[in-house]
Amino acid sequence: QVQLVESGGGLAQPGESLRLSCVASGNIFSIYAMGWYRQAPGKQRELVADIIDSGGTRYADPVKGRFTISRDNAKNTVYIEMNTLKPEDTAVYYCHATIDLGMGYHGYWGQGTQVTVSS
Repeated sequence: QVQLVESGGGLAQPGESLRLSCVASGNIFSIYAMGWYRQAPGKQRELVADIIDSGGTRYADPVKGRFTISRDNAKNTVYIEMNTLKPEDTAVYYCHATIDLGMGYHGYWGQGTQVTVSS
């Protein structure tokens, strides 16, 4: 069984920064991709950024140039540094990982962490 534990969410003022972390645990053989999605009230969940095991990344257009995703493969951890936060970044942020437990890859979700950007 896989557990994804997120941390780092909270309240920030516009222009400030937050760093989110997500740690995957379990009897993990390998992790192909880890990423962040977000969902604002009344909106669909959308990709923020993701990163594959070799380091390749992709970002949603609204966060390009402001957010940076990274991972520590030895710690099974993914981070996202969110700079120059805007009120429109307010959402629940969810960690996602594509993980092989020894019988093929499957997708897993974290519980979500609230990010609120307001003055």
